[in-house]
Amino acid sequence: MNSKNTICLWYDGTALDAATFYAATFPNSAVGPVMHAPGDYPSGQEGDVLTVEFTVAGIPCLGLNGGPAFKHSEAFSFQIATNDQAETDRLWNAIVDNGGEESACGWCKDKWGLSWQITPRILTAAMTGPDRAAAKRAFDAMMGMKKIDIAAIEAALAS
Repeated sequence: MNSKNTICLWYDGTALDAATFYAATFPNSAVGPVMHAPGDYPSGQEGDVLTVEFTVAGIPCLGLNGGPAFKHSEAFSFQIATNDQAETDRLWNAIVDNGGEESACGWCKDKWGLSWQITPRILTAAMTGPDRAAAKRAFDAMMGMKKIDIAAIEAALAS
């Protein structure tokens, strides 16, 4: 990995499974080198997958199979910008239908406990745009959603 800054994500023996899922799900994602443990360690044995390098939407990551001591939390998430409802649905459904769970306002969690924000670009543009009344309408519409419904955001902006 050539990046100066790499996100290290802790897994309990499932880093390669997670990396493989992310690479198959998100554009500009891939699985890189896998390092097998050269000896026994507290949560594994010699030969087990210790780390896996991967990218998610162009972001370099390292999956570390560190054992059960630490869990992912909503304090860290990937935010994936989507262009339309089809892309939003595809990514959301891939995560949720693969053992994940829905949350609120475009957030969901994958089966490994990692949080994702599947965020249509139109929502971000509305919320950061100069029309503060439109931003509030888009925000209020979003607050009642789990997966973001672009048609409902557009309706709120038009009202």
